Amino acid sequence: MQVLILYYSKGGHTRKLAEKIAEGVNSVAGVQALLKSTQEVTQDDFLNSAGIIAGSPVYFGALAWDLKRIFDEYVGIRKKMENKVGAAFATSGDPSGGKETTMMSILQCMLIYGMIIVGDPMEATGHYGVACVGAPDEKASENGRKLGKRVAELCKKLTS
Repeated sequence: MQVLILYYSKGGHTRKLAEKIAEGVNSVAGVQALLKSTQEVTQDDFLNSAGIIAGSPVYFGALAWDLKRIFDEYVGIRKKMENKVGAAFATSGDPSGGKETTMMSILQCMLIYGMIIVGDPMEATGHYGVACVGAPDEKASENGRKLGKRVAELCKKLTS
């Protein structure tokens, strides 16, 4: 079973956080992370994944245009995405830079796709997902791994 970690990253920080989330997914037996940028992802990656964890840098308090482009272009398969697990992550350049609103904009897309939305676990922050300022520090990295693990475990439960 695979979980897609989809991201847009201009400066590299969002990709680094995506890699930490992939480590959490890969820590669950029988689940494999598929790490793809918005330039690499395909509709088959969406369809063949039990869950998607999508991330973006903060752009005016919302997801980056290229991540939105993917959700717009793949709208034709949205009914096939129903009941798959969805989660979000974000990076910003400022502590109050709109990370939560960015994650909510990603989660809105997933809700329209009929996905089952989860935030990060209580042992992390227990909020909308994982976020950090700049490159992920050790705390954000650990929270990323916890989010990946949570999504992977939930995907296994839903398919068993």
